[in-house]
Amino acid sequence: MEFIDYIYLVNLIVVILSFIFVLRYNLHMFQLNGYKNKVHLRWLKINRQKQAILVIFLVSAVLAAVARIFALALLMLIGSFIVLLYYYILSKAKAKKKLVYTNRVKRLIATNLILAVILTGLIFPATTLTDFTFIRKAVLGATLVNLIEPLLVILSNILNKPIEKSINNYYINDAKKILKQCPNLLVIGITGSYGKTSVKHFLSALLQAKYNVLMTPESYNTPMGVVKTIRSGLKPVYDIFVCEMGARNIGDIKEICDIVSPTHGIITSIGPQHLESFKTIDNIIKTKFELADALPKEGLIFLNGDNEYIKNKEGLNHPIYYGIDNPNVDYRAVDITVSSKGTEFTVISPKKEEVRFQTKLLGRHNVVNIVGAIAVSNTLGIPLEDLIIPVRRLQPVQHRLQLIEKGSNITIIDDAFNSNPAGSKAALDTLALFDGLRILITPGMVELGDKEDYYNKEFGRQAAVSCDYVILVGKRQTQAIREGLISEGFDESKLYITDYFDDAINHAYNIHTDKHKYILLENDLPDNY
Repeated sequence: MEFIDYIYLVNLIVVILSFIFVLRYNLHMFQLNGYKNKVHLRWLKINRQKQAILVIFLVSAVLAAVARIFALALLMLIGSFIVLLYYYILSKAKAKKKLVYTNRVKRLIATNLILAVILTGLIFPATTLTDFTFIRKAVLGATLVNLIEPLLVILSNILNKPIEKSINNYYINDAKKILKQCPNLLVIGITGSYGKTSVKHFLSALLQAKYNVLMTPESYNTPMGVVKTIRSGLKPVYDIFVCEMGARNIGDIKEICDIVSPTHGIITSIGPQHLESFKTIDNIIKTKFELADALPKEGLIFLNGDNEYIKNKEGLNHPIYYGIDNPNVDYRAVDITVSSKGTEFTVISPKKEEVRFQTKLLGRHNVVNIVGAIAVSNTLGIPLEDLIIPVRRLQPVQHRLQLIEKGSNITIIDDAFNSNPAGSKAALDTLALFDGLRILITPGMVELGDKEDYYNKEFGRQAAVSCDYVILVGKRQTQAIREGLISEGFDESKLYITDYFDDAINHAYNIHTDKHKYILLENDLPDNY
């Protein structure tokens, strides 16, 4: 071997190491995108600058094919080191949700590796007529594989689809068998553009006054998340299964309903969320009401009667409405008093019973969610009086207007899991209740399609009224919020923009004031944004 061949050999090792990190990064993003090919392709297009560095491998491939020259080989090696360093740094960045090496991910890795070897091998017969050494061919092949790796992940998923479908069907059928072994089980499906996780927690807590309840944990609101909950947690001892149902596309709710066969359902809200995948609000309405369509004839559908997209829906069997503003609902909260200490309200039932409730939870939107839980619980046989103590004991759902004390003069209002226009406005209304220095930290809202800038600008306008200071995280995606703030005359000296959350929170801590600080963390973009 000549000295240049050793340069190629080192380059090959660096390229292989780069492949490992490039594969890991793209698998992580693919997992965050729900293993959806179209969603991931759209993500790759929108975020193409994040992996533009792979163009170095295109240049390297050209250099490898042009000539066997020491200077070119050394240039290739430097380029490969740059790519390796970039993806290594990405792998060490603090992730909000780390890559989980599930069995599905392991199968994707296996298929991806097979494809990489095959594609690299194709270079060898393609270069037989030219003066290429074995190592030079390997470098050229491995370099090209790195270049197209973001697309290889999708191709691997396509090739694995029959296997994944077969495995999923096995688990789904197993979950259905477990459900059949619980013939007296009531299944309550919960869906909505927002509020469904809070209602799930509230309802489960209230129902436990009389029943044994299993609920889907955390954000297990996909078909396989629901299946996992059933297979790992459902036992004959349970009376009720509270099942959260999430959706990003038409048919997603129906898919879950086909698995669990809900007895009753709750639609907490409908609004402009995930418009990037749903495209129109009509598609969102259609998808959410797939839950009502799946109920048996005797099934009850509980509906937020304040929601403009829900209250006028016709042709429903046994609808029971709840709310605050609509006087025609079956369960209504009135005489609401909201403060920074909590909320009090009176619930009027269909039987004209009136019961006063107290909760440490903040904001009118939480009252709507609690009334929904009360409506279901009371309809299922728990007297309103018996719900007073459970309501008083309700805890804030993690990352949903959760109060966190930081020393004697700082309170964090953690609303990081909120990412919709209605919820963001409710959070600002809650922030306005506090007497102190009100600070907003936000990266804005995403997945709102072509309405994204509009809703973020409106959010900025609303924040200008409620906030003393605003800190925006991400210069590019928060531009619309900034425009909204400025349009309402917000003082630009009290506006700070950074690309890093740690810098944002440090800036908030360092704002000098004699007042108590209330810092609202509104939304927290996932790692793929």
